[in-house]
Amino acid sequence: MPPVPPPAPDADWPLVERTIAGDQRAYGLLVMKYQRRIQRLVGRMVRDVDLVEDITQETFIRAYRALHQFRGDAQFYTWLYRIAVNTAKKALLELKRDLTISESFLARDEEDETSVRQNEPSSDETPETVLAAKEIAGVVNAAMDDLPQELRQAVVLREIEGLSYEEIALTMACPIGTVRSRIFRAREAISAKVKPLLDKQTGKRW
Repeated sequence: MPPVPPPAPDADWPLVERTIAGDQRAYGLLVMKYQRRIQRLVGRMVRDVDLVEDITQETFIRAYRALHQFRGDAQFYTWLYRIAVNTAKKALLELKRDLTISESFLARDEEDETSVRQNEPSSDETPETVLAAKEIAGVVNAAMDDLPQELRQAVVLREIEGLSYEEIALTMACPIGTVRSRIFRAREAISAKVKPLLDKQTGKRW
């Protein structure tokens, strides 16, 4: 039975159809398009950088093998993200490791359309403010590491990858209400860790 086209326009759908029809070059185009995004996603979930490439490759292999099962009820990249998340979980469970955010999770790739430029120099930037910013970033990173896996995954997909609540719900296979709750709890936990630092800075508020 052929897959059902997605209800919303999906620029990837023609490539998906061509791949299912046996055109491996079409899948190569999908890999080229999303490889860096999947690498960034995995890199923000897995601390061990040596695992990132392996998990990324395994993600695309699993997606290729399962592509005929893609029903088109979600955008292709959302479906691919879900496979990446599950592949990372599987790899880390096999190694008996915890799912953690890498230390570079706050880094923004300038070429990533979901990036937000937050590090522009300003006229009032001083060594003290730079040091404070680095200290806050370290606290945020530690707070992310301390989050339960499901909270950490939800906030990464929202704040780092820029997915909508609906897309996160599909990726994590849970109701939108659960996604909202997890992101709220994650933000609250991070806020609680960062607030004492911000309170020390005159005129700064969380």
